[in-house]
Amino acid sequence: MASEFLVSFLGAVQASLSVLLTIGFGVAAAQFGLVTTKAAEEVSRLCVRVLLPCLLIVKLGSELHLDTAVRYVPIVVWALVSTITSIFIGKAAVALFRLPTWVIPAIAFNNTESLPLLLLQSLETTGVLATLVGSGEASEGIERARTYFLACSVVNNTITFSQGGKWITGKQQSSDEESSEDPESQQTSEDGQRGDASEETESVDDNDDSLSDLDERTSLLPRKVVYWERRLKNGVGSKLRDYFYSSPRLVQKILTTIGTFINPPFIGAAIGLIIGLSPPLHRLFFNDMDQGGYFNAWLTSSIKDVGDLFVSLQVIVVGVKLSLSLRLMKEGEEAGNLPLGTVLCVTFVRFILWPAISIPLIWALAAYTNLLTDDPMLWWALMMMPIGPTAMKVLALADVSGASQDIRMTITKFLTVSYIITPIVSFAVVGALEGAKAAKQ
Repeated sequence: MASEFLVSFLGAVQASLSVLLTIGFGVAAAQFGLVTTKAAEEVSRLCVRVLLPCLLIVKLGSELHLDTAVRYVPIVVWALVSTITSIFIGKAAVALFRLPTWVIPAIAFNNTESLPLLLLQSLETTGVLATLVGSGEASEGIERARTYFLACSVVNNTITFSQGGKWITGKQQSSDEESSEDPESQQTSEDGQRGDASEETESVDDNDDSLSDLDERTSLLPRKVVYWERRLKNGVGSKLRDYFYSSPRLVQKILTTIGTFINPPFIGAAIGLIIGLSPPLHRLFFNDMDQGGYFNAWLTSSIKDVGDLFVSLQVIVVGVKLSLSLRLMKEGEEAGNLPLGTVLCVTFVRFILWPAISIPLIWALAAYTNLLTDDPMLWWALMMMPIGPTAMKVLALADVSGASQDIRMTITKFLTVSYIITPIVSFAVVGALEGAKAAKQ
């Protein structure tokens, strides 16, 4: 028993160190000038808006079936319960210990995407999780676990991007809405100006082949197509805005609330859900060619290749951002004040309190109830979902919410410390593994 525990613990440590080393590659790339912070921010947007939705389409679509959809109900419920509970814990900690308000999202939102997925890759290599499902089914079990974490990330992302920004600076939602509407209106105005300019250019000289105004944002479509696309976009957008502002105030509030929950990962998950639960679509996208999978070899394969880039690339971006934090800390330029009590509070909740809650709770549900399906990998994933360091997207929330440079640098410094101590998650990995084994017996 002691030797099995030691093997599991060493495997978990190796997996955690693998994650930390991958972050280190991002730090090194930034330090040697191979990638700038601005480029990393652009890559991060690419990861969230393109790579992650593609990954969700493939993973959720391939794993979801009409007869297995019930397996994901506990994941959605547990993701909602754990996230909302973390929010209340964060609010209580801020009120009780008089911590800065950005501690609320730091406690509420942990890394449910890149870090768990990379951790799973390392655990698959070490063979630690094979003891749950057997060596012959380890690969399939790991794939299921990836899908479970991605399903959790959809819920986490939806709450993060819809509610998280207002806790960074302590502003009310109304202020956030006003600040978020201004850039959108400016962007709409800029788009309209660009569309008008394009129309004027089209009417003046349709055959102008000058390259003087071309840049990386120039459309590669024919100019006629660009003209009609912009005209249609502006016309439809204008009509929708008119309908929105002419609707009752209550309808506007409902539509605005719904809009805050819609983001690219959510759309990718919805597409994957539709494909997975529709047998004809599932057959087209994921079956072999001789079994009706006419999209599998080209469309599904390309989406999968794009989605697989997300895991490592997002973690490297984390390293690039942490490099900026370390550099600013060294230079002492508005590095922000990070009290030790704040670090200890968030670390306690993320790495100690949640393991103490989730592991016994999921073990009891798996061992003594029929609420969970008979899948030890599901039990282990549920135990691990609330555990881990704060999500890097908290820094993005600080950027979009108009937080001061001092607050942003404080959050960056905190994230640096948080990811440096990430290997302590090994204790939770082993605890969840032993809990799933005990429930299995």
